[in-house]
Parts: sequence; C-alpha cells; structure tokens
Amino acid sequence: MIGILSFLGFTILVAVVSYFATRTTNEQTSDGYFLGGRSLTAGVIAGSLLLTNLSTEQIVGLNGSAYTDGLSVMAWETLAAIAIVVTAIFLLPRYLKGGLTTIPQFLAKRFDVTTKTITSGLFLTGYVVVLLPVILYSGSVAISGMFDVPTLLGVSDSTALVICIWGIGLIGSVYAVFGGLKAVAVSDSINAVGLLIGGLLIPVFGLMAIGDGSVFEGLDILISSNPERFDSTGNAGQEVPFATIFTGMMLVQLFYWGTNQQIIQRALGAKNLAEGQKGLLLASFLKILGPLILVLPGMIAYHYFDGGLDSSDLAYPELVRAVLPKPLVGFFAAVLFGAILSSFNSVLNSSVTLFGIDIYKQHINPDAPETTVVKYGKIFGICLALAAMFIAPLIANAGSLFNYLQEINGIYSIPIFTIIVVGYLTKRVPAIAAKVGILSGSALYIISQFWLKNKFVDAALADANAKGITDPVQLKLIEAEAYPHFLHIMAILFVTNIVIMLVIGAIRPRKEPFVLEYTDQVSITPYKYVNQAGLIICCIVIGIYVYFAK
Repeated sequence: MIGILSFLGFTILVAVVSYFATRTTNEQTSDGYFLGGRSLTAGVIAGSLLLTNLSTEQIVGLNGSAYTDGLSVMAWETLAAIAIVVTAIFLLPRYLKGGLTTIPQFLAKRFDVTTKTITSGLFLTGYVVVLLPVILYSGSVAISGMFDVPTLLGVSDSTALVICIWGIGLIGSVYAVFGGLKAVAVSDSINAVGLLIGGLLIPVFGLMAIGDGSVFEGLDILISSNPERFDSTGNAGQEVPFATIFTGMMLVQLFYWGTNQQIIQRALGAKNLAEGQKGLLLASFLKILGPLILVLPGMIAYHYFDGGLDSSDLAYPELVRAVLPKPLVGFFAAVLFGAILSSFNSVLNSSVTLFGIDIYKQHINPDAPETTVVKYGKIFGICLALAAMFIAPLIANAGSLFNYLQEINGIYSIPIFTIIVVGYLTKRVPAIAAKVGILSGSALYIISQFWLKNKFVDAALADANAKGITDPVQLKLIEAEAYPHFLHIMAILFVTNIVIMLVIGAIRPRKEPFVLEYTDQVSITPYKYVNQAGLIICCIVIGIYVYFAK
C-alpha cells in the first residue's frame, strides 16, 4: 500500500507542476504548441532528451538484451553520445538556420513537397505500427511486474497487460495531445531527476543483494563469476557483434539522435543555438552513464536469477521487485511511469506535429488558421493513440524486444537518413532522386529482412538438422552466420541508396543549386566550447570501449 501511495503522489505532483508550467505558452499557435514557443533552455532540453530515450523500451528491452548477451549491448547507449555530439556541431546549426519545425520541412525546401509528405508518412507509419505499441507494451510489462498486477486484480497475465496498456495510453494521450511540447518537456525534466536517482538505486541494491550488503563485494562476485560477460566487443550470434558498430550502428544512432522528429524536436524548440548545443552536449555526457541504468541491472539479474527467467524482458521488473525495498518500489514505479509517458508523449506529440504541419496544413486545408491546425492535430493524435493501444498487445510474441524494435525501425530510418545526408551534402541532386532513394531503401530492406533472410536461415537450419546438430548454441551461431546482421544490411543499403541518388543527380541535376537561407527566427551563434566539449565526450566513449575490450 505504501508503494502504491508513493506512486500516485509523485505522479500527481509531476502532472500539477507541468500544468502550471505550460500556462506561459500560447498553445493555440503552432509555434507555441509544437515547439513550446521556441523557449526551451539547455537544462530542459537535456532532461527531456534523456528521459525521452530512457523509457521502458530502453530500460526493459536493453536490460533484457544485457541479461542475454552481457556488456556488448552497451553500444546502443555509449555510441549515442558520439551521435549527439555530431548533431550538436553539424546538424542543429543547419536546422535552426532554416527555422525548421519538422525535419520533413527541410526536405520540402531541399527537394519538394511530395518528398516531405512521403517522409512524414513513413515517420507516422513507423510510429503507429512499431514505436508507440512497443513503448506501451514494454511499459505495461514493467508496471505489471513491479506491482504484480495479475495478483492484485485477480486477472490473467494477458488481461493485466491490456489493462496497463490502456491505462498508460489514456494518461499519456492527455499529456501529449492537450499539453503540447512544453508540457511534455517540463514533465520530462522533472522525471529525469527521479529516473537518474531511482535508476542508479537498482544496480546498487542489486549488487548489495549479491554481495551480502556490500556493493563492491557484489561487483567483484558479478565480474569473477562471469568475466566473459564483461566484454565490450560482441561476438557473432549476439545482438551487437563488434563489427556492426562500424557499419549500421552509427547510422542508426545518427538517424535517431540527429533526424528523428521524436528526439530532435526538443532541440528545435531551443531559444537559441547556444542553448540547444549545451542541452545536447549535457544529454550526450549523461548518455555515457546510461549503461549503469540500462545494462548493468540486466547483468545483475542474470547472476541473481541464475539465468532462469522465462523471458529476458522480465529481467528488469523482476530484479526491481526482488531487491528494492517495498516503499521505494512505489517511488521508482512512479518515475518509471513518467519515463513511459515521456517516450509515449514524445512520439505522439511528434506525430501530431508532423500531421498538423506537414499533411493537414500542406494538403488538406492550406488556408486553415493556426487554431484549426492545432485542433485537427489533436484529433489525429487521439486516433493514433487508440490505434497504438490496440496494436500493443500483439507484440508479446515478438522475441527480443529491443532487437525487434531496432530491426523493424530500419524500414524507414535508413532511407530517411540517406536522403537527409544527400540533401545536406549536395546541391544539385534533384527531387526525383530523393523519391527513388526513400522508396527503394524501404523496399530493399523489406525484401532483405522478410524474404531473403528467412530463405537463407531456413536453408542453413535445415542443413544443420540433416547433419544432426541439435545444440542450441551451435544452432544460434549457424542462424547468425547464414545471413548478414541487420545492421550490416542497413549500411549496405545506405551506400547503395546514396549511389543511386548520385547517379540520378549526375544524369538529371537540379537547374539551380540549393542554398539554405537563414530565417532569423533564433540566434545561431554557437556555444563557444562546443567543439572542445564534443571532443572530450568522444574520447571518454572510446576509452570505455578500450578498457572493457577483451
């Protein structure tokens, strides 16, 4: 009961503070609603970025991956720091110079409106089919596990999951659809503090449980009992083989942190370039600490439960319930609930922005006043949230949650990233090249991962069966070697699409070179230490990898 009361108390506090904070923003204008009035400071941006990323698809999913593969999965976190630095130094100045509200807006300026609409449609499809349902599903697994909702309500596990999905979805919709970006960003910043504190408590109490009350003794036992799991370089058959960090991994990171509307919208709402860069650099530094929250608990759970859990995605909620004192379970569940809402809100608010500005205002009602654009954006957001709530329960049989999310995201992430890169680095590649690049990128990835991969893997497993190979470890390795890792496929298709676009550009170049005009909406004077701070962060990341490499 104490846990439930602390959960409710902290959740209500965040909601009240967020409500009053948003009263200073005119949410009936597109700038006020979608970008928080372009008034976000470095601290709010960093906290919002941190919590947007630290949701349960990360906390539950990545700790589940660490439960299975160990430290090598930290690449998803540590390499994000480098991608954020690149965004701060190279991408954000260009975004703010062009006065962008959405990333597809740049594509309209660089190529044409049709390219922008296709990109917005891909973003929205990915959000409603993949990202929003994964956030709801993983959040429901966490909340249901920590509070043992099936026992509490006397229902089955599947029913408890559906109840949690709809509860989270309805509350998150109110935050995102009716509050606008500033409500989301302020609640994120408050929850970020609680999440850092609560998130760090989990490995502390977990190590104390292993070490008979001593954190350092627990760490020694954890390392000495499974030293091979503390290797930053993943092997074939694992989720992140070492070679992939030099191919598709960095492309995924750059897309996510540099071009994904869900993430970059916070930085686009900065009051000026210097504040945006400071916010991104602060978030980048904090990402270096991410493995303490997103990887170490999964490794502790593997030792604590002796690798005996039914599903790797249960590692984090089961560890929390096992090692955290009962009064703190409610507080941490409230913080985690805030993290769930953060990611859900962020994706939903980004979806509303994309629809309102890039589709409704552009194609449906070009003469609509801003209040009407915001109104129909909200209606679309409600429909999107309902669709995600219906889809979320279907993810239960998807296998490794985090790996599933990253692989499916490749359908739209790499094609979109490709045309943005070509758009910025060239001046005469035409709009037709962008359309061909984005459509061919999506089509080729789908053919690769859902037809060719299955064909090669089935053939390899059939051959292994004919040879009498039944060992699960051997079969997993055979399956991994039968077809290139999806991160390698992403890199191959990235290069292929760039070549296609450049060839089209050479045959049918634009008549006039593209020039990005300065809209003078915000100051684009950079933070004077941005390069030095970025270099330090990159060196720290490389040092961590070298230290843990076996």
